[in-house]
Amino acid sequence: MSDPLARLLALLDLERLEVNLFRGRNPEGSRLRLFGGQVLAQGLVAALRTVEGRLAHSLHAYFLRPGDPAVPTVFEVERVRDGGTFTTRLVKAIQHGEAILNMSVSFQVEAQGLEHQIEKPAEPSEPGGILYEDEMRSGVEALGFAPPKGELLLDPPVEIRTVGGLRMFEATSRPPHTNSWVRAKGPLPDDPALHQCVLAYASDMTLLSNAVNAHPIAVASPGFQSASLDHAMWFHRPFRADEWLLYVMDSPVSAGSRGFCRGTFFTRDGVLVASCAQEGLIRVRGAR
Repeated sequence: MSDPLARLLALLDLERLEVNLFRGRNPEGSRLRLFGGQVLAQGLVAALRTVEGRLAHSLHAYFLRPGDPAVPTVFEVERVRDGGTFTTRLVKAIQHGEAILNMSVSFQVEAQGLEHQIEKPAEPSEPGGILYEDEMRSGVEALGFAPPKGELLLDPPVEIRTVGGLRMFEATSRPPHTNSWVRAKGPLPDDPALHQCVLAYASDMTLLSNAVNAHPIAVASPGFQSASLDHAMWFHRPFRADEWLLYVMDSPVSAGSRGFCRGTFFTRDGVLVASCAQEGLIRVRGAR
């Protein structure tokens, strides 16, 4: 198991404070705010700790405030409903006495029924592309900065290879869609709930960049700001997050200083296993 993946699994091992109360740690470092995918995944872990015999089929989250990496996050779970087929939980992530994330999670007993899906894109057919951390590090170095060591976003726990690259440091407009191959950087335990949490973490790493791609701006452009506002995810079928998944992303619209993005995850043999959607803040201060 790689060190970044071991650090992520340690972050997902929440401390139980009370029956419905959990505490999550943060990675060491000097980030100005917590990575949203981390809070999302930890919140899903908290909800899972209150459910037995069922896996999540969907989650809907709002990022309310920037998370403070210097203090732990407390997760409060409300047991809304335990039905015969579905179970509902509300999760509130709290720091400094205020909510930084609200999330609803729905769980379902295993069931069989009608099935269909869209086809996996014909290309790319094999895992490949530009490695995420190589692109990020070269972009940071081109700005004249030394990439910080031990930073999970520059040395992530998941391997992401984007066909043609994310191009987040290029101030040129390009089509608002990308295809990335994603998998954990090492084998994971045979716990399907853990695989859901790792994929939730990974789903927030590159999705919003597709909305930025449509405009002649870069993440380092003067006055540019971006932040995840909400995130929804649906788990359709079983999968392993330590095996290659094709993450197909696009952004159909941006308006009101917000970009809307969608993503679908396919196995190598074309099975659609999960979907997600996100709206994020994208704006240039001082722009008219």
